[in-house]
Amino acid sequence: MKKRTIILLLLSLMLVISGCTVKTKDEVSQQPSEPSGEQPANPSAVPIELLAMSSQQSDANIIRDQLTKNGFNVKLNLQPDYGSYKAQQDAGNYDVVLSSWTTVTGNPDYAVRSLFKTGGDYSIMSDEEVDKLIDLAAQQTPEEAKETYKQLEQRLVADKAYIAPLHTSLKSQAFNKDILDENSVRLSKSRSLPWEAVDFKDKSKRDKEPLVLSQSISDLTSLDPIKGNDGSINIINTNMNVRLINLTDDDKITSEGSLSYNHSIAEGNSEYYFILRDDINFAKVENKLAVDSGERVGAEDVVFSLNRAKDKNSVPDHRTYTLHEHIQDVEIVQDLSSLDAVKVSGSDETVKQALEKGLDTKISTLVADKNEVSNKDGKYQVIKLTTTEPFPQVLNYLAHQSAGIVSKKQVEGINTYDVANFDVNKDIPYGDQSTVTEGDKYNNTLYASGPYIMAYKNDYEAVFYKNPGYMKGTEHEPKINQVKVRFIKDADSTLSALRSNEIHLYYGVPETKYDVVKGDSKLKLQTIESNAVSYLLFNTKNRDVAQNEDLRKAVLYSINQDEILAYYNNNKLKAYSTLSPLVKTGNELKADPAKVKEHLANYQASK
Repeated sequence: MKKRTIILLLLSLMLVISGCTVKTKDEVSQQPSEPSGEQPANPSAVPIELLAMSSQQSDANIIRDQLTKNGFNVKLNLQPDYGSYKAQQDAGNYDVVLSSWTTVTGNPDYAVRSLFKTGGDYSIMSDEEVDKLIDLAAQQTPEEAKETYKQLEQRLVADKAYIAPLHTSLKSQAFNKDILDENSVRLSKSRSLPWEAVDFKDKSKRDKEPLVLSQSISDLTSLDPIKGNDGSINIINTNMNVRLINLTDDDKITSEGSLSYNHSIAEGNSEYYFILRDDINFAKVENKLAVDSGERVGAEDVVFSLNRAKDKNSVPDHRTYTLHEHIQDVEIVQDLSSLDAVKVSGSDETVKQALEKGLDTKISTLVADKNEVSNKDGKYQVIKLTTTEPFPQVLNYLAHQSAGIVSKKQVEGINTYDVANFDVNKDIPYGDQSTVTEGDKYNNTLYASGPYIMAYKNDYEAVFYKNPGYMKGTEHEPKINQVKVRFIKDADSTLSALRSNEIHLYYGVPETKYDVVKGDSKLKLQTIESNAVSYLLFNTKNRDVAQNEDLRKAVLYSINQDEILAYYNNNKLKAYSTLSPLVKTGNELKADPAKVKEHLANYQASK
């Protein structure tokens, strides 16, 4: 009896160890993960494989039950973390994957272009009609675009069932109001949490204690802002790299807290002007501490950063180039009279007048060399950005973390490899997480133009220090000297850490934990309707769902959003596509068992 118990324990241990191993893409392709959860016993049910992360288990279980009830035999491929989930997705080991998207730029074009356009950064589909509608809406006024986006949703969901919408989430965060100043903690609809604004209730702690935040993903895609667009680095890169423009908390375009004092759109909506401030230097790291590099963030860095952002071939594994494909030219304006010769769109005001608003000293000279800039003496730099066509939404994309300004000198000094022959085993690009990870490979070469710079990371946390050359003496100078981001994988552990004062703020509290937060007198919960949408994405490459529309539609009409919302105590909202939080098209998905039966019958008849 004792011997049998020991054998069972050893087998259990082996299963646990094997379940935590992240395989390479090739290994994953050959050996798909075992499904998780009970499997239905109906032999006549249609088999389908659902891929999700363990953090999405509640949604996955609901979807599994709804599909099972409607005649599917669901194989649940549940992965423990983002890395293994992504490996399974890249290997095509799924029929349908539980996906999510947050429109962090506040504009509807971003909600569809990367995801569904042919060749998009994250697109696995190709549909000429979808492409045409995305491009048409991008050129229209918001009112005109509403009808176009409605047609796009119809094509995506009802006509072709490329996706099956689940819900729109609330954006939320909880913080310790005994430790943090309530008035300093912002919750923006699209923009990431601005760390520089956060302050302690006791101001004497600013230089003595770190602000401690949390993040579930410890494996960082890249600290080069153009090489990643996911939950591992969006907040980090947003706080490490300043941009030409920002979003207000309610998604309006603003120059406030950005690299520009003012911006202006010229007649024709194809030319955009930005007047740069001169009080931001790049930070660098020495002996694991932030120091002022002495290098000013200037116009040549803007030109370099945006040109590489729009160029698919500027770096290997460029993941954000489609966000900036409407940029045609970026240049430094040197002729001051040219600003007087151009009118602001829809106004008699000149671009020069618009750029000078609120400046202590008017523009007397425009200079090309950033070392010659002196705003107090009237010497400024102005950037002119020209788009391929009239496209005001370009400003929203300039507020995205991928438009963060990097040092031309530093990045060119690090990225000396040949892009076409890049060798992942030999070449170490700018922003590679290995360079900031403690150990033998640590060699921090980051230059940060934003309020904070990462000093180092390990498996437990990432440590940041404020940029000593960032807007000193202004309201935008970072309040707290040090920020620590603790890597905590699951919601229960993160909430426990918040309640025990191990972290000060929990960004992205699950709806099922709201009552716990509300029940703790020292915590404050902030919520707002977000631009985050969860949906099922069908494998359009190598499974039956790629070829069979009926099979996809059978899944689509199995989804009952009312049941999903009820599970979350109505702390989620209905969705029809990733556009739902931004454009009210009136489209709605309704579960329909009769349609499921019809489409399944059509699918089985076609086999």
